[in-house]
Amino acid sequence: MSDHEDAPVTDAMPEQTRLHRRSTFDDDAERYDRTRPRYPAALFDALADAAGLQAGSRVLEVAPGTGQATTSLAERGWRVTAVELGAQMAALARRSAAGVPGAEVDVVVAPFEEWPLPAEPFDAVFCATAWHWLDPAVRGPKSAQALRPGGVLGVVRSHHVSGGTSAFFESADGCWREFGRRDDGGGTRFRLVPEDEVEPATAELERSGRFAEVVAHGFPVEVEYSTAEYLDLLSTYSQVAVLDPGARAGLLGCVGRVADEQFGGRITHRYFFELVLARTPSPT
Repeated sequence: MSDHEDAPVTDAMPEQTRLHRRSTFDDDAERYDRTRPRYPAALFDALADAAGLQAGSRVLEVAPGTGQATTSLAERGWRVTAVELGAQMAALARRSAAGVPGAEVDVVVAPFEEWPLPAEPFDAVFCATAWHWLDPAVRGPKSAQALRPGGVLGVVRSHHVSGGTSAFFESADGCWREFGRRDDGGGTRFRLVPEDEVEPATAELERSGRFAEVVAHGFPVEVEYSTAEYLDLLSTYSQVAVLDPGARAGLLGCVGRVADEQFGGRITHRYFFELVLARTPSPT
């Protein structure tokens, strides 16, 4: 169910819209797996350091999607239980994990909100770029409940930030203005923000009263795309998937022309992966 935060997704989004949009990724799981950028190793190192993870540690991964992060967790020798909403996504996550020698990964198909927690607590709970699709009333409390005392929740948010071929995204803004109107009357835009203006997403967990300490770390990554590769990626974004077919084709065609005619068919996109780490209180 993972998704890069390619359009504003807030807790104020109507529940019906959230539930619909989060279900779109399973429709084209292979494309999603092929195109989405991987998370840097340093991000998992930070999780390991914060939670004191070592070989055999138990990690609950929430909404793993097709398993991009799952393999990184498994490669470190951690025992992973991954709870994924989409059956097609889960099948690809299993396939990815099977390629890791000695991996101990169990992929369960279920909404995290409804999945019964096992009796044995986890050393860490991890959710990569899907937290915004979970029920705001459930995600934090249930994650805390799943952890042992002193265990760590790691939440990754991905931001599209200035850098790379920023001029391309400015030029393509007209495409979004022309074709990004949804059936619900809302508009779809694609904006870059300066990296130093990304607000750490710590407030929710700080306010919850379930965590003793909350910190945020940032990991910038740049990825270069051909026009075809970028349009392939764009097709997996939820706000593109919910457009009617004509608008979707118009948007992709327009963005493709901008990339080819103004930028020689090569663009670089800068991502900023934010890792929020929240620790449950340790026994006194």
